[in-house]
Amino acid sequence: MTAREEHRAMVLTRVLSGQWTQQEAATVLQRSERQVRRLQQAYAREGVRALVHGNRGRRPAHALPAAVREQIVHLAQGKYAGFNHQHLTEKLGDEGVVVGAATVRRVLRAAGVRSPRTRRPPKHRQRRERMAQAGLLVQADGSRHRWLGPDGPYWTLIGGIDDATGEVAWAVFRAQEDAQGYMEWLQHLAQTVGLPHALYVDRHGIFERRRRERWTLEEELAGGPLPTQFGRVLAELGIRVIHALSPQAKGRVERLWGTFQDRLSSELRLAGVQTLAAANAFLARWLPQFNARFAVPAAVAGSAYRPLPPAFVPERVFCFKYTRVVAADNTVRWRGGSLQLLAGPDRLSYARAVVELHERLDGSLAVYYQDRCLATRPAPPVAPVLRARRLPRPAPMAASPSPPAPPSPPAPGAPRRPAADHPWYRSFSPKNGRTAREDRPPVLPCSGSLPAPEDPMQPSVPTCGGHNH
Repeated sequence: MTAREEHRAMVLTRVLSGQWTQQEAATVLQRSERQVRRLQQAYAREGVRALVHGNRGRRPAHALPAAVREQIVHLAQGKYAGFNHQHLTEKLGDEGVVVGAATVRRVLRAAGVRSPRTRRPPKHRQRRERMAQAGLLVQADGSRHRWLGPDGPYWTLIGGIDDATGEVAWAVFRAQEDAQGYMEWLQHLAQTVGLPHALYVDRHGIFERRRRERWTLEEELAGGPLPTQFGRVLAELGIRVIHALSPQAKGRVERLWGTFQDRLSSELRLAGVQTLAAANAFLARWLPQFNARFAVPAAVAGSAYRPLPPAFVPERVFCFKYTRVVAADNTVRWRGGSLQLLAGPDRLSYARAVVELHERLDGSLAVYYQDRCLATRPAPPVAPVLRARRLPRPAPMAASPSPPAPPSPPAPGAPRRPAADHPWYRSFSPKNGRTAREDRPPVLPCSGSLPAPEDPMQPSVPTCGGHNH
């Protein structure tokens, strides 16, 4: 019996013995006199069994069957190992096991299976209101993580989340976080959804020049730092850039990476993805499911994304642009090679002209002069390159015993330790101020050049025409 039931039995015993009235018992038990009269009659008829609830010890009608409990634990430790409780609940629905997240958490906790993801820490910042309409602000970032598991390689997932709806239009896996990955992501976003009005990013060197970085000659002539390649793309597209001063400032995309590192990593492992191309193909199929689960409606219906102009050429904007001066032989140098500019209908030579070299995302090159694309071809190699190709390489020498290699010089800044036979380690004679040695060679007459002394620190005796010293 519980303490409450024992208290009721004590009160009813006093009522039956005549010590208390039913009205006093009702006041003590905080029940009505009718309820006390009913309990008194049952207690007089059945004893303490009348005070115990009738469902005690009986299995509830809505209790989870033992077979379903075992199936949940088996899937959580096998096929869906590493899934958090909420994610596992959604996957159990696909398996035909429709239960609540609290039930799954209670079953796994009783079985000793803990969630791999801990609860979120308490928030201490003021929550910022979302943008009113989709397309007004997109938070972009890259997440470096072992997406295939603890033993997999490090990849960087580049993407962005709409601030109003929480929708991820597109993302791409890259070997590392680079400007080309952001250009590919923004180009796909512009061609499928549209151009956002503003982009919220951090202070990575891809988005802005570092303050401590030394200015180039062009920047000194311009009087300030020039935009980065991706910053130039945003300026040409008319997208406003907002730089976050802390990771918490763009917390929506940071929380997105936390969800992706939990759910997407498990989904990639479940699908058996092993390569970067397979991961990007799976990501394109998985993002619509993610958006259907986590996207929210915006306060204002419709889209604020700006469509691209009809005559827009993506290759002219989404590329890397470099300024070059054409050489006297109508060539433009590029990474150890050269491009030959061909004569056009209105100009035969472009020597000393300032042109713009475009390196496109597919690796192709294009040269523009006064907003006009010039015809080019690979320039013929120069004579030094041809001679280097013609001259045969020297044959490797046969292995032969070589003298021991001289000791490597000490590293810059490292203290130099004298050799074991250095004069500093020998005794010093204060009489003549020289190092005392027992094996000093005798003084010979000057009848020619003397043999070199064994000790390099000992001064040699000069010859002077046979005179004695």
